[in-house]
Amino acid sequence: MMTWAVLLSIVGLLALLISGRVRPAIAFVSLAGAYLLFGLVDTATLLRQYTNPALATLILLLLVSLALERTPLLDWLSQRLLRGRPSSATARLMGTSAVLSAFLNNTAVVAAFLGAISRQTRIAPSRLLIPLSYASILGGVTTLVGTSTNLVVNSFALSSAGFELGMFQFSLVGIPVALLTFGVLLWRAQSLPHHMPEATADKLSYFLAADLQPGSELIGRSIEANGLRSLEGLYLLEIERGGRLISPVGPEEILHEGDTLVFTGEVRKVQALQRFPGLKLFGHQADALLATNLVEVVISHESELAGQTLQEVDFRSMFNAGVVGIRRGGKRLEGQLGQIPLRTGDCLLMAVGSDFRQHRNLDRNFHLLSGSLTRPQLSRRESWLTLAGFVSVIGLAAAEWLPLFHGLLLLMGGLLLGRVLSPAELRRRFPFELWVIIGSALALAQGLENSGAADLLAQGMQHLFSGHGVYAAFIGCYLLTLLLTETVTNNAAAALAFPVAWTTAQAFGVDPMPFIMAVAYGASACFLIPYGYQTHLMVYSPGRYSMGDFLRVGLPVSLTYSAAVLLITPLVFPF
Repeated sequence: MMTWAVLLSIVGLLALLISGRVRPAIAFVSLAGAYLLFGLVDTATLLRQYTNPALATLILLLLVSLALERTPLLDWLSQRLLRGRPSSATARLMGTSAVLSAFLNNTAVVAAFLGAISRQTRIAPSRLLIPLSYASILGGVTTLVGTSTNLVVNSFALSSAGFELGMFQFSLVGIPVALLTFGVLLWRAQSLPHHMPEATADKLSYFLAADLQPGSELIGRSIEANGLRSLEGLYLLEIERGGRLISPVGPEEILHEGDTLVFTGEVRKVQALQRFPGLKLFGHQADALLATNLVEVVISHESELAGQTLQEVDFRSMFNAGVVGIRRGGKRLEGQLGQIPLRTGDCLLMAVGSDFRQHRNLDRNFHLLSGSLTRPQLSRRESWLTLAGFVSVIGLAAAEWLPLFHGLLLLMGGLLLGRVLSPAELRRRFPFELWVIIGSALALAQGLENSGAADLLAQGMQHLFSGHGVYAAFIGCYLLTLLLTETVTNNAAAALAFPVAWTTAQAFGVDPMPFIMAVAYGASACFLIPYGYQTHLMVYSPGRYSMGDFLRVGLPVSLTYSAAVLLITPLVFPF
């Protein structure tokens, strides 16, 4: 009875993840807690999963990557890759992002190129951003540290099999797969739409501005007293007074004669302003001024804003900024902006206050697309020392002279001593949700084994593929992982698919390595829809893509990638 209950709990977990109603971290940790309560795992076993050495290595790598994100190398490269013909620029961009993503966090690589691509006007960003995201995936599958998914699989391998995967063990299959898929991607990139960046005039169409005329009874009274905070469909964003902007506008702000009030929201509901005597609508005299503090950002996968509305998080107080417009893919969202639940990957056009760049939670919540703000960067000396340290750690780990965890820990200490990173920054950017998901998933895998559900699963897989052989079972595990990564997230897919692949290999009595690799490559095979992979969400709105754009490029890429994985993996890692 308990065995079937455990299997049903995993099905329920999968249903919750697909529905998107519950954050993955909450779903995984809740089920792990239930397993602890019913005695499927004990306290010591549960805590041991959260301190898994391979998981600790993953966390250290992500934290060290915070310093690598701030080296000027990526910005320098982004300015030089887009020269020449569009086709050759696309190829250079894809090749560079793939090579960098083999060793750096692919989210950081895409984030570094995203702003430069969005700001340039020579090549339509929509012709570059999907190739950038897909190429970063192809580069990531070639090494252990290229993507968090490979390190997640490494955590499960250590927990279940007692061994860790090598730095370049993924390269034997990953490099030929990446090269074959690269050609198809370059060919299909030509079918992407031409969406040039929005001009300032298009962005200012979000605004509605009105002059406060002499003698108006609104003068000398606060915003709240005049009833300007509760307009239907409109929101008072900022005030232009004597050549300077007051942004955001607090409820106690007193109106002065000659003020220009700037509204945003449903600008078609202009009639809402007709009941205020002394407010005179005008054309676009303030356009130049309004454009001086516009910043466009993408909500990051680490952001605490996802799933919440602007009103719920009190966005204006949190960032000293007002949201002018929201774009999701190629569609501008309309209506009450403050009541729209935000999603990872949404583009926000914001009018920001003077101290916006001083807010410490910007890097965690946003990827900058355009505006006058710049990310704080390392000096040339700090950059070279950081890069040299990282390359040394990777080289020593590849030569098996120093474990990767030891090298990353030493590098982290050096970065803290050199004040390249600060403890406050590490606290702010700590990948807490990923740590909770993987640690809980390892505990769930242990619960599957202790309850007998893993054995039942193995028997089922053996029965299902008994007439077709181990190769059919291998294909089945890969396709299961691919389906999961397209419907949930890549890391959650790896966590759910690994126990199935591991028990299947045991049931057939074969070497588990090809099945482990099937999970690793399958979890990174997210090419069809934008919601399963963080870099796709990062480019979705800046490129103004539709779902059809991802399918048009992603289907032949996914077919080529999958065929290459299924053919090459058993040759390199025989059963």
